[in-house]
Amino acid sequence: MNAQAANIISLRKPAPARDTPPLPEWIQARMRRHFDDRLGRLWGGDHLLHGRVPGADALYLNSNDYLCLLGERTLVRAQARTLLRGERELLMSTVFQHGDTPQRRAERRLAALMQAEDGLIAQSGWAANVGLVQCIAGPGIPVYIDMNGHASLWEGITAAGAQAVPIRHNDVDHLRRQVERLGPGVILADSVYSTTGAVAPLAGLADVAQASGSVLVVDESHSLGTHGPGGAGLVAALGLGARVHFRTASLAKAFGGRAGFIACSPQFKDFFAVEARPAIFSSGLLRHEIAWFEAAADFIAAADERRARLHAITRSTRDAIAALGYNISDGSEQIIGLEAGSEPQVMLLRDALQARGIFGSVFCAPATPRNRALMRLTLHAKLTAAEIERLLGVLAEIRDEVRLDQWSSTRRARRAVPGMPGTQPPAQSLAA
Repeated sequence: MNAQAANIISLRKPAPARDTPPLPEWIQARMRRHFDDRLGRLWGGDHLLHGRVPGADALYLNSNDYLCLLGERTLVRAQARTLLRGERELLMSTVFQHGDTPQRRAERRLAALMQAEDGLIAQSGWAANVGLVQCIAGPGIPVYIDMNGHASLWEGITAAGAQAVPIRHNDVDHLRRQVERLGPGVILADSVYSTTGAVAPLAGLADVAQASGSVLVVDESHSLGTHGPGGAGLVAALGLGARVHFRTASLAKAFGGRAGFIACSPQFKDFFAVEARPAIFSSGLLRHEIAWFEAAADFIAAADERRARLHAITRSTRDAIAALGYNISDGSEQIIGLEAGSEPQVMLLRDALQARGIFGSVFCAPATPRNRALMRLTLHAKLTAAEIERLLGVLAEIRDEVRLDQWSSTRRARRAVPGMPGTQPPAQSLAA
């Protein structure tokens, strides 16, 4: 028995008496299912999302810092100057803030970057999506959501008490049929999907929304900063700003911070502040956090060269991985999903990569459908040629070890292209 398995087993044993009262049986039963059925039996006593501790030579492909802002000296100095000034601050919900506050000024700066009329900062991308959907949907309102839509959008539907209408991934015709059947409502999509790097058919979604009188919400978490003019995102890149009612984003991706953003009208901004539960019952940002985002917005707006490098790395790396027989044709952007299938299969892939110093992120249910578990590799703008060659060499070496021919994504590619032993041709990236 390895140390991790022993540790998991110890978690299932009754803890010594302390001040915490015992949990009721229904909670303990759920915990037993987690520890016994999933961690114990399915994962064999090993935590699927963890694995090895990275060594000194580890290649990290599990960070969302696409443009490598963390540690950027100009941003660190801007934040440090704000901290060292020691100005008096008030820690409170933004519902009580009014006038020309530091957070309001940062919101205007971010809205300008996105070529939006106005916007508001939320505590996280999760809070932005949950709060927004809670505000614009409700009982009897159909909410049409891509089946690969972010969990926070699904959670927002639950918070609103609205009707969720799942739409087949990136299928505009299916969306149109559902809207014709159920009537106008709210359409939710990600511009770039977070497990495969697939790009949404935004123009088609906007057409359906406009024709039906529906509201369109686009989560730009994985395209804000990395795509579009000055990093404005894919909606701006496609000239759809006037046809998309709301854009949301996590600022914990390309912006390297910890907050969320909603691009909206000034009138909606005031409504959101007193209607969205995440906004009402959470504190606003502190000044050093705001200083980071203001500096990051300036940096990102001028980062065309860094964006171009990220897109060049993405195209060449995707082409090379596809040539090795990995089916990554579901996506085209800087997120690459190696879909092994079952959780034991993706654990085999995780172990093979980590044994050779490559660390990505395992995604499994509920982040993916069951039996479509995958290893997500996220590329960034400072990957060197040597690091990319190292990744490609490892992926070439482990194909038999990880039983690539048995993966669900491999079987799907063979069905799509009969007689072909490998994958479909790689999707063309939208990034120019």
